[in-house]
Amino acid sequence: LFQALSQLPSLGKLQQMRERASQPLIPEQAWVHGADLPYLGGTVRLCVVARGQLPEVHEGVQPLPLNLPPEASPTQLREAAEAWFRKKARALFEERLQHFAPQLGVQYQRLSLSSARTRWGSARSDGHIRLNWRLIHLPLAQIDYVVVHELAHLRVMDHSPRFWDTVGEVLPDYRQRRRQLRALEL
Repeated sequence: LFQALSQLPSLGKLQQMRERASQPLIPEQAWVHGADLPYLGGTVRLCVVARGQLPEVHEGVQPLPLNLPPEASPTQLREAAEAWFRKKARALFEERLQHFAPQLGVQYQRLSLSSARTRWGSARSDGHIRLNWRLIHLPLAQIDYVVVHELAHLRVMDHSPRFWDTVGEVLPDYRQRRRQLRALEL
């Protein structure tokens, strides 16, 4: 009983968890032409362009061209940009899952994108992996950490030392990546 109780979160930890749960993973953005948005640790710029028109290119900033009318509402811009981010996220996450699964000796069965406000990912014992599409805003090192973390759960479904050893087999620097991810969380 003492061992089980000692693994429960402290009151301070519970308060931290409550505070984090009330905050979004990525801050709200201004959904206007020219807005800079985080993408893979860098930046993309929303560009409303007419069909067939090329977006303006600014040095060091990748354009995210949206084929919308100039009078498009912020909601239309947000929905179009999120669709673009989700498409990019799905493709990247599939690639990263396929890269790391063989290294861990596991097979995932299905990938779903999540819109959770407080979780980056989850894994079920049936091989279903859910990853938050908003990970696409973060650097690849943190995306890879979350992917490996969830794949490792297909071998060990808890956060025991054996689980962390499994993560460490593929990402020896997982502790650093985990700290960086937590520093990025708001």
